[in-house]
Amino acid sequence: MKQTYNAVIFDLDGVLADTVEYHYLATKQVADELGIPFERELNQKMQGMSRAALIDELVKNSDISFTSDQKQALGNRKNEYYRQLIQKLTKDDVLPGMYKFLMELKEHRIKMAIASASSNARTVLGNLGINSFFEHVVDIGEVKNMKPHPEIFLKAADALKVPPQNCIAIEDSEAGIKAIKQTEMFSIGVGSHAAVKAANWHVYQTSEITLTKLQTFVKLSVQ
Repeated sequence: MKQTYNAVIFDLDGVLADTVEYHYLATKQVADELGIPFERELNQKMQGMSRAALIDELVKNSDISFTSDQKQALGNRKNEYYRQLIQKLTKDDVLPGMYKFLMELKEHRIKMAIASASSNARTVLGNLGINSFFEHVVDIGEVKNMKPHPEIFLKAADALKVPPQNCIAIEDSEAGIKAIKQTEMFSIGVGSHAAVKAANWHVYQTSEITLTKLQTFVKLSVQ
């Protein structure tokens, strides 16, 4: 039986926009203020985490014991630094090939949604000028279990009224790929680190993703 896909669910940071660097810079600023070591490798592992989980991971490397209120304040501080950075975003910051891919999906009436751990997703989409492509952006405040739990992807599919087995999901983080793999969705992993290579289709760059190539890989996966 022919497999049909009616929806594509996108992560945001590192898939549609190169905001991973902004997350790194914002978190690095907080870490430097606290005298906590923070490198890009750890930032990569933190991708897909909620703000609270990110701060919990960050302060593990500190000799200071932080209260819940203090950690929340640190998370808010990191978010403020990040919000300042993303104000610079424009349509030119959409990752290579992705605007054309969005156009292809729209022309073929394939539904689209955002499943991002970022509380700033709508701001980023607006600054990039691509908000109108998406029928739904999952409200992170309504997600009880963050990636690598699959809840956020299942919520996106449910909002689009498309069964998970008829959805494609795109991620660039270890947590995100683990989340998708727990569903019946076809997964696309973006990047060079080992975790994303576990996806059904792995690409090193977003520029490799086109609707024609996607249809080819989907066809091969169901043969």
